[in-house]
Amino acid sequence: MASKGLQDLKQQVEGAAQEAVNAAGAAAQQVVDQATAAGQKALDQVAKTTQETVDKTANQASETFSGFGKKLGIMK
Repeated sequence: MASKGLQDLKQQVEGAAQEAVNAAGAAAQQVVDQATAAGQKALDQVAKTTQETVDKTANQASETFSGFGKKLGIMK
C-alpha cells in the first residue's frame, strides 16, 4: 500500500513539475515574441525615418540644381 501511495505522489510531483516547466516555457516564449515585435516596430520606424530623410534630401538637391540651372539659363 505504501508503495502505491509513493508512486502516486511521485506521479503528482512529476506532473506538477512538468506543468511548471511548460508554464515557464510559455512565459519565456511570450517575452521573446514581445521583444521581437518591439524590435520589428523599431526597425520599421528607422526605415520610415530614413526614407523620409532620403526623400527630403533628394527634393532639396533637385531644388538646388534647378536653381543653378535657372541662374545659368539652362532651365526655365
